[in-house]
Amino acid sequence: MAQKSDIEWTDATWNPVTGCTKVGPGCDNCYAERFAERWRGVAGHPYEQGFDLKLWPSRLEHPVHWRKPRMIFVNSMSDLFHKNIDRCFIDRVFDVMERADWHVFQVLTKCSSLMRNYVRARYGGRMAPRHIWLGVSVEDSEHVSRISHLKAINSEARFVSFEPLLGPIAEVDLREVAWAIVGGESGPEARPMRSEWVRNLRDVCQRDGVEFFFKQWGGSRPKSNGRLLDGVEWNGLPVHLLTKPLIESWAA
Repeated sequence: MAQKSDIEWTDATWNPVTGCTKVGPGCDNCYAERFAERWRGVAGHPYEQGFDLKLWPSRLEHPVHWRKPRMIFVNSMSDLFHKNIDRCFIDRVFDVMERADWHVFQVLTKCSSLMRNYVRARYGGRMAPRHIWLGVSVEDSEHVSRISHLKAINSEARFVSFEPLLGPIAEVDLREVAWAIVGGESGPEARPMRSEWVRNLRDVCQRDGVEFFFKQWGGSRPKSNGRLLDGVEWNGLPVHLLTKPLIESWAA
């Protein structure tokens, strides 16, 4: 069954893997962990195991049965390139994404070197399929090396999610990146995001020709402080990477 998403930059989520482990400060207040751990020990619940890593082979074919094209966030409740996920299972996920090419799949990771190595091994010198968008999450200047790993992947559809943005991102080069998402943290222990950090990234995107999407200011709830930056809603999207039905859907 498709899971419709409230995330502003996607249409649906698909979780052939759930659960994860923390790899940096952006993980400290993980929304997915907070949600999953509510159900730990509840027999029969999909999160009976809480946020422990779990593979779901039964979910692999779901996108093939979703005939209406949509943008799909892959593993919103995990990281496909978690170090404990067997490469054979990642192969099966990519097999499905390649077959269901009427969708756009948005793969976002903090394990950027593992994604780089996997994509290089799978496609060799060929370009990764343009309907499989490959992205990295960067929360502060200490983790901008993930962008270098991303740029080493042969793809037209690279993107960066600066969310939750926890500090200024200095001297970043986003050329060769198609899309950037910026957002503040939300939840009961949300850390504040400063407006100058966001403006700087917007200006870098405009300088480097990158589509800019501002998701939220964050706060106790995702929509607590809205998503206007300087009175404008920034909904940049790399439409040249979308199919016509998807373009029409997002324009509606």
